[in-house]
Amino acid sequence: MRAFTYERAHSPREAAAAAARTSEAKFIAGGTNLLDLMKLEIETPAHLVDVNGLSLDKIEATQEGGLRIGALVRNTDLAADARVRRDYGLLSRALLAGASGQLRNKATTAGNLLQRTRCPYFYDTNQPCNKREPGSGCAAIGGFSRQHAVIGSSDACIATHPSDMAIAMRALDATVETVKPDGATRSIPIADLYRLPGDTPQFETNLSTGELITAVVLPKPVGGKQIYRKVRDRASYAFALVSVGAIVQRDGTGRVALGGVAHKPWRVEAAEAEMPRGARAVTAKLLAGAKPTQQNSFKLALAERTLDAMLAEAKG
Repeated sequence: MRAFTYERAHSPREAAAAAARTSEAKFIAGGTNLLDLMKLEIETPAHLVDVNGLSLDKIEATQEGGLRIGALVRNTDLAADARVRRDYGLLSRALLAGASGQLRNKATTAGNLLQRTRCPYFYDTNQPCNKREPGSGCAAIGGFSRQHAVIGSSDACIATHPSDMAIAMRALDATVETVKPDGATRSIPIADLYRLPGDTPQFETNLSTGELITAVVLPKPVGGKQIYRKVRDRASYAFALVSVGAIVQRDGTGRVALGGVAHKPWRVEAAEAEMPRGARAVTAKLLAGAKPTQQNSFKLALAERTLDAMLAEAKG
């Protein structure tokens, strides 16, 4: 691990300003992803801004009937909250499907959304990776690609986004609240938070330099049967080959978001109109334009079969 400077922020605006003021600065809260990357010298921040002292660890009701989840709410507390379990079961189930209990005790809401890919070539500093070293190439293309993206990828990157929570947030139409270094705030629909890799896979979100996530807002509950299913090579401590978050209403309509298939949580609202017709009709539109490799083409059928099982479960 390389040497770095450190400071504790006392307000969100102060934290954002500190991160913008110092080149190569990073926010740190739970550190469950960042510290690992620093030890491997994949992330080499010159300055860490500790945000743990900020009052961003509460879950509060909104006037619109939803919930505002502070950026520092730990994953364990969010999954266990009675309001989340009752009204946003998809979110609770997605959180419990991710990582171990020890990690959930430390991991934060904002950190979960911003975690880096688990592509093995990204983690291997002996391999070229455009996400880690722009312009160096992508070792995953032409390499072992079983875990990689089948849609939304590019010639520069075929990595997938690892978060389970983000899949649920996308299906629930969450909004991300932020503060900038000048104190300005904004609300970003989670559909607009993440970027596809294109020619610049090193830029994973549309956050600006120093911009700090302060909360995630869930809209009024939509009800329905909420299911999260994660298919992986082993039952625990593994990232998704395919994960599906679904909300199914009594009339057969609903929402679907996929994980393990793209650089970001994958949802195509137009495909959801096909929900009453079944999983095949939905995934045909949801994964239209997919470009799988020979090693991960199974993900297309796996996504369809997983959704089919979930729709059957929802119907009872």
